[in-house]
Amino acid sequence: MINFRNLIYFICLLFVHNIVSQNSFGSPNFIFILADDQGWNGTSVEMISGLSESKSDFYETPNIEKLAYQGIKFSYAYSSAPVCAPSRYSIQFGQSPARLKMIRVGMNTEHIDHNSDYTIPKQLKKINPNYKTAHFGKWGMDSYPKILGYDISDGATKNKDGGFDYDSNKLQWSNKFNEDPKKIFSITNRAIKFIEENHKAETPFYLQISHYAIHSNLVMRKETFEKYKKKKVGEVHKNIGLASMTEDLDASIGLILDKLIELGIDNNTYVIYSSDNGSVPVILPKKNYKKGYNYPLKRGKWDAYEGGIRVPFIVKGPNIKPNSQSEVPISFSDLLPTLIHLAGGKENFINEKIDGGSFKKVLFDKSDNIKRKFNGIVFHVPYQNKIAIDRAHSAIIIDEMKLIKFYDNNETGLYNIKIDIKENENLVLKRKKIAQKLEKKLFNYLAKVNAPKWKPGITWKKKTLELINSYH
Repeated sequence: MINFRNLIYFICLLFVHNIVSQNSFGSPNFIFILADDQGWNGTSVEMISGLSESKSDFYETPNIEKLAYQGIKFSYAYSSAPVCAPSRYSIQFGQSPARLKMIRVGMNTEHIDHNSDYTIPKQLKKINPNYKTAHFGKWGMDSYPKILGYDISDGATKNKDGGFDYDSNKLQWSNKFNEDPKKIFSITNRAIKFIEENHKAETPFYLQISHYAIHSNLVMRKETFEKYKKKKVGEVHKNIGLASMTEDLDASIGLILDKLIELGIDNNTYVIYSSDNGSVPVILPKKNYKKGYNYPLKRGKWDAYEGGIRVPFIVKGPNIKPNSQSEVPISFSDLLPTLIHLAGGKENFINEKIDGGSFKKVLFDKSDNIKRKFNGIVFHVPYQNKIAIDRAHSAIIIDEMKLIKFYDNNETGLYNIKIDIKENENLVLKRKKIAQKLEKKLFNYLAKVNAPKWKPGITWKKKTLELINSYH
């Protein structure tokens, strides 16, 4: 005979357990994997379906292909700057480098409020205090991850912690073998341990894995190098060392994806993959080239032409249509509001200093529009760089139109980046009104945020903001 009292008690226990489990796992997990110096065409994923030039003609990245097949790829995704530090700041704070007044590597950042509540980990914890947050790999910022709200991290790491040789350009581009190239696999192992611990504790998490790869120096596993030695090089991508390191990085992504499936949490975890800026346009010290490493995009790292700022960007996760593609322009400053929205926060989360907007509805194919406080994506490079185009410039993208403005001679470029991916046809004379409109928007924005302003001969590094010529 059934003991109904015991049966009811058992059902209640199941109900309570389900509620507890629901609360623990109701918030999604996030894993953001950030490569270093990987160009838009630096994987074997066609970033524009049907355009063979939008993927590598040499590198093989089967796990990134798998990620794209399971999720959505953004054909017009942009780092916030053509160099690493400003982009990394923009990711964490949801602000443009112009607003942050952090526009190049090595710049003094005393003026930035690193204790701000408006960072990814702090905002996720406001939505759900149970969120655990971690950052492994290259930090590349002046402050410490803990100050921004990360529970666990490798500390304030920089390129040198990944084996970068600042003093020798020759050594940077010489191949070196290591079973843990650029710490790819040790970083991944720490990330997997963090995932396992939070799965066991039934706590949601945000995990950022910022790899030192594929930034120079060139380090790779010997067996991967031997594979590419036997493979015919491409017309665009020819460097065996870069190809090998790229595939080693891809292997680590496979380990993360496999672990999520093994633990049964892949259906409640968003995985985001991108790069901090575009690839170097050419292996230095070479400067003259017809097809750089970002081809068909123009130029590369250090410049606000497409090769320096357009990056691979792929997202998989709950409710995202597999094997989909979006042409909506997005920027790194959009990450903070998007993560907040996905975690259960408001879509119109807008602090007066947040430049980004949520692209959650774009992920779910419910909108082709992002609500930002300022309608446009701004890039600010107000300094000269001898290893790049060596001209101070700024740029703005609104929909399919892009304007780039040079300060030395007032030159203006206007391009339809949906049609003219190579930025070959300057439309400034044909579309004068559009050029004037975009230029006005660009300079109004720079003035409003009091962005650092170019001045001939200015030296930026380590100067306090008061000594920098700014918009007033």
